[in-house]
Amino acid sequence: MSLFPKITQRLCGLPSPLSIVNASKSLSCGLHTSAWHGAKFSDDQGGRTWFLRNEKVFPPQKPGEEPRPAFVCHMRSNVRGNYKNMWYQACFVRGMTIDEALKQLSFQRKQFCADIKEVLLEAQEKAVKEQGVEFKSNLWIAESFISKGSHIKGMRRHARMRMGEIRYQYNHYYVRLEEGKPPANVYNPKPSGEEMLQEWLERMRNRYVRISF
Repeated sequence: MSLFPKITQRLCGLPSPLSIVNASKSLSCGLHTSAWHGAKFSDDQGGRTWFLRNEKVFPPQKPGEEPRPAFVCHMRSNVRGNYKNMWYQACFVRGMTIDEALKQLSFQRKQFCADIKEVLLEAQEKAVKEQGVEFKSNLWIAESFISKGSHIKGMRRHARMRMGEIRYQYNHYYVRLEEGKPPANVYNPKPSGEEMLQEWLERMRNRYVRISF
């Protein structure tokens, strides 16, 4: 075999085929080769504004006015998991008392339920120590939702020198505990049949013909 191609390759500074194969192997050994993609709410923006609600000072109330219940806001950032699956589990505890939510989460086998339970325990302890809540059991979950965090794209090696895309998804979980008992209807109640009939009749009677005398 002639040495002319190898000498030309060295003089021109071109990489050898062996170096290209070694580089492709090193890139596929669990390393992330893409840039970091941040979402709208990051750890510095969404979490900081959420914790500022605990420092808000309200004006004094007038005599005879209904006392304002104490509340505490807490969050956990960069929880790994799928956003769609975690959304159902975050809505599961919304409107429950703190004791009932902890009891229900103890029987759930979902991975994110363990994270929710830890955040609720941290928020409960924070409400007693910092927000002046007298009884830690006298709390209910007023808000419980998640937002998208950072999503990192990686590479996974397949057979026959093929590459597959793998995504590492992280989300932020937010919760707000409020003192007192939960209301009867956390969500808007569904209208009854009679109310729906009256609404339909009112909408039909308000119709008019456009471009008419």
